[in-house]
Amino acid sequence: MTQYMLSVYMVEGTPMPSGDDMQRMFDQVDVFNAKVQKEGSWVFGGGLHPANTATVVSVQNGEVLTSDGPFAESKEQLGGFWIVELPDLDAALKLAAEATAACEAPVEVRPFQDNPAS
Repeated sequence: MTQYMLSVYMVEGTPMPSGDDMQRMFDQVDVFNAKVQKEGSWVFGGGLHPANTATVVSVQNGEVLTSDGPFAESKEQLGGFWIVELPDLDAALKLAAEATAACEAPVEVRPFQDNPAS
């Protein structure tokens, strides 16, 4: 089994859904989450606050620096994610199709790197 990250992307400048639309999306995601948990593929998942709430931490010349805002200047920012464990990429893509329908946003699928043998 391989772990995959299903990343939900929010597009900057896209208006936030209305209260009723947002609640419908939350409800759809709750149903999706329950299904993934029941099937035993769930590892972890969660939604994130907007990218403008991020703080970036870096080290330059031995000094720790922090800056407000997202690391990358991009129109698309990570809005939430699921970590799932599935047999293969085809299963991950099938699940991502359900995820994108539930959250009504683009979903990127990426496998985790294998752990090197110890």
